Amino acid sequence: MTSTSETGNTNRAPHAASDAVSGTTSGTASGTTSGTAPGRTPHATLRYTAMRLGVFLACFAVVAVLAYVGVLPEAIGRANPLWLLMLAMVVSAPLSLVLLRRQRDEMSVQIAERVDRAKRKLAANQSQED
Repeated sequence: MTSTSETGNTNRAPHAASDAVSGTTSGTASGTTSGTAPGRTPHATLRYTAMRLGVFLACFAVVAVLAYVGVLPEAIGRANPLWLLMLAMVVSAPLSLVLLRRQRDEMSVQIAERVDRAKRKLAANQSQED
């Protein structure tokens, strides 16, 4: 299944996984064969983590401002920073689940390709020992 993002790039994640199993690599127009499909970043995990942290920090800022203004209670007992951190985590989790779906899918494809590559290496090493 091929889907088109807002930028017009096609995302061929299922085909990339089948290419990794068959041993072929997807090259870009410049002729490089890095094993990643065109339009995907090689650092999908780092990008997802940074964006997830950004969503959390934005939620923390909003929660802190709402607590300062008086819309939210500032603290439960004397646990003001912990209360704000916990509330920001609860708010940011569903937001990042929805907002970062594409980045999470790219990261999972990248991790699955690495696991498949490691399994193939292990199988090749085990067959050489026999």
